[in-house]
Amino acid sequence: MDLAYSKRTLDNGLDVIVHEDHGLPIIALNVWYHVGSKNERLGHTGFAHLFEHLMFEGSEHHDRGYFRPLQEAGASVNGSTNTDRTNYWEVVPANALELALWMESDRMGYLLPALTPEKFENQREVVLNERRQNYENRPYGRATMAIVAELYSPQHPYHWATIGAGEDIRAATIEEAQDFFRAYYHPGNASLVVAGDVSTSRGFDLAEDYFGTIERGPSVPPVSVPFEGGMPEGERRIVLGDRVELARLYLAWRSPALFADGDAEMDLLTDVLANGKTSRLYRSLVYERKIATDVAAVQQSRELSGFVQIVATAAPPHSLDELDAAISEHVDRLTSEGPADEELERTRVQIEAQFTYRLQHVGGFGGKSDQLNAYNVFLGDPGSFGRDLARYLAATRESIRATAAEWLRRDRRVALSIVPRTQMNLAVAGSEPVVIA
Repeated sequence: MDLAYSKRTLDNGLDVIVHEDHGLPIIALNVWYHVGSKNERLGHTGFAHLFEHLMFEGSEHHDRGYFRPLQEAGASVNGSTNTDRTNYWEVVPANALELALWMESDRMGYLLPALTPEKFENQREVVLNERRQNYENRPYGRATMAIVAELYSPQHPYHWATIGAGEDIRAATIEEAQDFFRAYYHPGNASLVVAGDVSTSRGFDLAEDYFGTIERGPSVPPVSVPFEGGMPEGERRIVLGDRVELARLYLAWRSPALFADGDAEMDLLTDVLANGKTSRLYRSLVYERKIATDVAAVQQSRELSGFVQIVATAAPPHSLDELDAAISEHVDRLTSEGPADEELERTRVQIEAQFTYRLQHVGGFGGKSDQLNAYNVFLGDPGSFGRDLARYLAATRESIRATAAEWLRRDRRVALSIVPRTQMNLAVAGSEPVVIA
């Protein structure tokens, strides 16, 4: 499953990866900056996500909106931010490659001269409105904020949500934003993929032409993680009142870091628990016992530490305590017995299919260009498709059982109940109210 590619590092530190794919006359440009919300600090959060917006507002030599010229050339354009990285991508007709390279290089090297107080204030308000829409005023929208705040200490870089705290966003200054950009958005902290209908030599030549003169930027030290004794000890039961009709239960645990031992096993384990209508929890809670309207399980693999959560919505008149007992029974069974052979085979096939699907697209989120960048940034090796897949194929019933037993302990979990505001008594017994601003 490994892709053919070539990689060079420019004198200014920019990693450049070229992948030839002449099946269609299109080219994907993909830029990753190794910066996310984990590079922020308590009381000064939200800058990485804010720059996801500011980077589309124009740079010194194109001081206008970023989308229009590319879309007029027939391109698709987008970007995203998470805890560990920020990425930007374009998929363009082959004859628009230089336009995309010019615009990406201009905002990498010359964004700050065009960052005016007016743009900064405008995008601050856009982000605050996004926070209101997607978190504060969305049913169950504050769940992840509550969970990570409990799973990670205030000193840990995963304690806050990627979008940042509302009070931090309001208090941010343009000078702080400029300092954040200078620290992280430069060639020495970036990786560029050019993939598609382009020769390798031309891809490298153009990358050198457009990016080679940009200054390297300061070195970026690894993010330090406070010693927390390995894992939080003691179960935490918390409750949030929300404008919802049905009570919902979230069970969350810390899990291995991305690509660490046990990370693949935890992905397989969550698939066995609640991926699809044949999974254990869906079949039991929704189909057979009808005590839940829905159930899901997912692992959030992250660079420093992952977390797993199981989410189920109670079907009236059943309680969250009833859901908790039923879910815990299945988790305990996995920790003692592991998955059945047929369950492991089914989830392996699903994982292998997902790897194959990624190879169908040259650009966009999760396409070949995005995957090459992910492996380069997190593993230092763009060609890690086979190595990544091998982790899942090597997992056994016993390795999954052992991983579950190590990580999914009741004394290391967070149990979050989200209930209607006037019915706080619907929470799991012993839950303490929390406030998420």
